[in-house]
Amino acid sequence: MLGWIILLSTLGVSWGLLYQKSASSYKDCGEFQMDGLRLQKLAPPMLYLLDRVRFAGRFPIFFFKVQRSVQKMCGERRVGDFTLIFLAEMLSYSWLLLTAGALFSLLMGGDSAGFGIGAMLAVLIPAALVTDLHRKVVRREQEIIMELPELLNKIILLVGAGETVQKAIRHCLERKRDQDNHPLYRELLQMSREMDSGYSFQQALESFSKRCGIQEVAAFTTAVLLNFRRGGSDFALALRDLSHSLWEKRKAVSRTRGEQASSKLVFPMLLLFLIIVVLVGTPAFMAMSL
Repeated sequence: MLGWIILLSTLGVSWGLLYQKSASSYKDCGEFQMDGLRLQKLAPPMLYLLDRVRFAGRFPIFFFKVQRSVQKMCGERRVGDFTLIFLAEMLSYSWLLLTAGALFSLLMGGDSAGFGIGAMLAVLIPAALVTDLHRKVVRREQEIIMELPELLNKIILLVGAGETVQKAIRHCLERKRDQDNHPLYRELLQMSREMDSGYSFQQALESFSKRCGIQEVAAFTTAVLLNFRRGGSDFALALRDLSHSLWEKRKAVSRTRGEQASSKLVFPMLLLFLIIVVLVGTPAFMAMSL
């Protein structure tokens, strides 16, 4: 019992001391909004620890992988700060789960099972956060690939009708105002804002490609930048060739999604089969025993 009291007190007091040291330095961490973050107000102590141990320098490969995923979700602006906030979220969950495990062991009369469960969750929950972040990045890329062929077809039609590429993209954005949460149109809207603020079309398009970070978008921007000045039939032909390859890619993504959906149904179907077997077989066994 005494050991659990000491452990619980150590975790609580150390967190309080860390918060006292870090609150003034990281007081703006609550302003960072990212999908999946819920413990920004508890982040200062963990940010202080990450800074003191120089996490990015000690674990550069892991930090770079997380940073790449965070960059695709939040953009290039302050991506390092967003990455540290995400890592602090992981550590905050681990700290809270360890504290809760020690508290449960104390309430259970010294049984170490409570702390064992807390320690196990303290490892699994951060790993689940990283996996969920990667899953969101993959879903974002798939949504862009699924929508890009339709956007390209509309641009081809508008350019063929006499519009410039810039006006064609703006026209597509106006028609999709209700889908501003879609990752592709969100990035295109950002590109439109950049052109309004003085960026050239080439600079805005290259920035759009970097933010998306997808090979198909890079091929789209390259084809546009290489051919849009020439215009005419050569430009339309280049976009049609690209459109064909993008539609094939969309078919592949749709096929992959269908396979994933069918694989997710295997366990529920197996569980339903076992329930039916039990419901049908139990009366038969009972009749045989009689």
